[in-house]
Amino acid sequence: MRYDEMSREERQQELETLKKEYRKMQALDLHLNMSRGKPCQEQLDLSMGMMDVLSSGSDLTCEDGTDCRNYGQLTGIEEARVLLGDMMENNPNDIIIYGNSSLNVMYDAVSRAYTHGILGNTPWCKLEKVKFLCPVPGYDRHFAITEYFGIEMIPVPMNNHGPEMAIVEKMVAEDEAIKGIWCVPKYSNPSGISYSDETVRRFARLKPAAKDFRIFWDNAYGMHHLYDDRQDYLIEILAECKRAGNPDLVYKFASTSKITFPGSGIAALATSPNNMEDIKKQLKHQTIGHDKVNQLRHVRFFGDIHGMVEHMRKHADILRPKFELVENTMEQELGDKGIGSWSTPLGGYFIGFESLPGCAKEIVARCKKAGVTMTPAGATWPYGRDPQDTSIRIAPTFPSLHDLEAASRLFCLCVKIVSLEKMLKEN
Repeated sequence: MRYDEMSREERQQELETLKKEYRKMQALDLHLNMSRGKPCQEQLDLSMGMMDVLSSGSDLTCEDGTDCRNYGQLTGIEEARVLLGDMMENNPNDIIIYGNSSLNVMYDAVSRAYTHGILGNTPWCKLEKVKFLCPVPGYDRHFAITEYFGIEMIPVPMNNHGPEMAIVEKMVAEDEAIKGIWCVPKYSNPSGISYSDETVRRFARLKPAAKDFRIFWDNAYGMHHLYDDRQDYLIEILAECKRAGNPDLVYKFASTSKITFPGSGIAALATSPNNMEDIKKQLKHQTIGHDKVNQLRHVRFFGDIHGMVEHMRKHADILRPKFELVENTMEQELGDKGIGSWSTPLGGYFIGFESLPGCAKEIVARCKKAGVTMTPAGATWPYGRDPQDTSIRIAPTFPSLHDLEAASRLFCLCVKIVSLEKMLKEN
């Protein structure tokens, strides 16, 4: 029964019953962490064979004769550029291979623009004001980068097709101080939605007032499907930008962090030839080349993109039951209550939950008091400030199914308690 259809007495009685159940769950002394989208141990174990593909007796020479033990190859070994090019759907010549973290590559891109500018434009540090568009709910670590550099962040609402493009188009066309936008275009963090064809095409056809405006396209979950027969498709943004006459508009990021080992994967940036040359001017002063042995290890482990696809099917087999458990629990416990909504993504690492206004922080706090740590409410907004206090990110990947079942029940219990308290207070 919907809570808004109950009488005050019925709500009060329901609340008392739920609080008794909550005290029982507190007595279980849970210590579960669902705060970040970390792969679980079973997922990490899938890549242990990568530790065996190279040994002291291995030939560490690439096909072009490069000795991976030595200096060189600023943009990465050719085999790795081909592999990640296939993964990202980009020409290997348009790719730079980095170290283990795509977040580090994004930070570098902002830092480079801040101190030295983009393609000869004024460094952002010398401008009176620099602004960034931030689709919300979005990825807290993106927002942390721009906040660190003192860049003003402007929230842009998301819908089921991506950011509200009418708002994006108007703002970037009218304000030269807007220099970029953060995007997680496929299985978005945290909602799990993927940008529609129209959204991608509208991005490619933006007419920004700033010549140094860039789309920071973080395709972190490009291969992270949960189902073989139901998968989101994303138009390739660089090709679309080229067709639209905007070849330099995008920095596209990806990594193997949630494919192999998050702590020791490989990351990549794909962009236009003009942007590539601009980046390499800085990169050659930063490094002589990233870890080529690790690049070779990834290539030898997967063989080619087909090996990576099969590997990701194994990840899906581990994650699919976890997502379905959380979604089914919420449907059973909350589906008829009218006190929240949630996404049912076909891939990625998160489920987005929208509570009644003014409830998200208290729901997360109640979960923590009973032993389940979640991402702080508001983290999915710039500066951690969700004006409606509704957005909660659920990260189901790390806990075991047993622990996840308890955490999901507790979460739903907290949603019901906080929602009822809000209704009773308002009445």
